[in-house]
Amino acid sequence: MPAIAVLGAQWGDEGKGKATDALGDQVDYVVKFNGGNNAGHTIVIGGEKYALHLLPAGVLSPGVTPVIGNGVVVDLAVLFHEIDAIEARGVDTSKLVVSANAHIITPYHTTVDKVGERFLGNAKIGTTGRGIGPAYADKMSRLGVRVQDLFDEKILRQKVEGALELKNQLLVKAYNRKAIAVDAVIDELLAHVDRLRPMVVDSSLLLNRALDEGKVVLLEGGQATMLDVDHGTYPFVTSSNPTTGGACIGSGIPPTRIDRVVAVVKAYTTRVGEGPFPTELHGAEGQKLRDLGSEYGTTTGRPRRCGWYDAVIARYSARINGVTDFVLTKLDTLTGYEKVPICVGYRIGDTVHSEMPMTQTEFHHAVPVYEEFAGWDDDISKARSMADLPDNARRYVEALEAMTSVPISVIGVGPGREESIVVRSLV
Repeated sequence: MPAIAVLGAQWGDEGKGKATDALGDQVDYVVKFNGGNNAGHTIVIGGEKYALHLLPAGVLSPGVTPVIGNGVVVDLAVLFHEIDAIEARGVDTSKLVVSANAHIITPYHTTVDKVGERFLGNAKIGTTGRGIGPAYADKMSRLGVRVQDLFDEKILRQKVEGALELKNQLLVKAYNRKAIAVDAVIDELLAHVDRLRPMVVDSSLLLNRALDEGKVVLLEGGQATMLDVDHGTYPFVTSSNPTTGGACIGSGIPPTRIDRVVAVVKAYTTRVGEGPFPTELHGAEGQKLRDLGSEYGTTTGRPRRCGWYDAVIARYSARINGVTDFVLTKLDTLTGYEKVPICVGYRIGDTVHSEMPMTQTEFHHAVPVYEEFAGWDDDISKARSMADLPDNARRYVEALEAMTSVPISVIGVGPGREESIVVRSLV
């Protein structure tokens, strides 16, 4: 049985959690393959809202095995706090497993992240300060601590000492901070070992065997394509690859086993943090869209920057990821607008580009070229087929589909699990 990847097509917050959750009763494993607790999914079930950060969305579906893959960086204190909070609401997390190869976010990673952002001042990236970037930097520098290292105190001590030898120099001499004690870090990490041990698995072996047995494996991306460290709006990106290639690397599943790539795209565009955003709306216009869409971060509570739909980005995401299906979310947020613009290209100098510019400089100076569509006033939250949509809403969806040449298979018309139009099954 092939695997299915669910990815974000914009700058994140598209509603990937809802898309993953909608597939929950049709899949056997849901794998978080990248990122850490710097992003979250909000899922509404029966009027109850669940905000997930490290846990895969599949944890809310009975019978699904949630997997934290090797590509994730894990803050153990955050993980167990989230488990306790969700179990207190009656959710069973006993099937959760964690890859032995996943890297650990240590206390010194969060410290370096926070003081580093403050030091950068106006040149800051806009990180969440949760240690994600420094943990990935240590991974690439071969200074990282992996989950499996917690079960060998000798190796753990060697790795922490090696990492802190340089970081303490930086903290004391560059940032005027206190040095971090090796023993304090080790004691904090080892405090979680007994609870963590039963969850730890060889996730690549587990998932490939599951596919061999005909099980359905869903690969759930955190963040989104435009935040990919290779293919996003660098340097205003995350520290991992939330694209299809990253799904393979972060799960240990080879690319030949993925045959469905589902990209989630919002009916407008948002982003959090710094960086260029061609269709961004400022002032009262931006605030109106933010309020209508409740655009505040699941993990941080930060207000999201809001703008109109960008078809250039959607086309780019389709190309980078090999998208087979789009899931369009939050169409209901646009109800009540007299006109709904779609960005169909960028004007850069005297030239209009229909594809992503090659350089950051060009993208920074891109001016959106809009095509306007008539809006609608009808409440669409009860729509369960394309025929139920007002004519103008249907034309808007059809226009978006035509601009990417990729089918829109599911349309979100409200926050609830059932508030969707399924045009084509995703499994």
